[in-house]
Amino acid sequence: MAELITGAGGAGGEEPPKIEFPCDYPVKVLGRNVTEFRPLVLEIFERHAPGFDQSTITVRDSRKGNFLSMTIIITATGPEQLEELHQDLRATGLVQMVL
Repeated sequence: MAELITGAGGAGGEEPPKIEFPCDYPVKVLGRNVTEFRPLVLEIFERHAPGFDQSTITVRDSRKGNFLSMTIIITATGPEQLEELHQDLRATGLVQMVL
């Protein structure tokens, strides 16, 4: 993930555009549609991006209702913040993917 944030790597010698911080940054979190999922995800986002605007949250259920996706826009302050957020979300055991 750090390569995407910092612009390291890339095919054909081309550097992808680097993100300029701070910036509005959407994060999509996918996981099992269980009661604990939403509050746990919100707690982790509050820890890493205190005071983020909860009105920006969009939530979608999967077709069969087994999974849930939450897209949350935060003010990203740097690659370290995003990496730590990603790690904490994955460590829950409830999050399947973070985009």
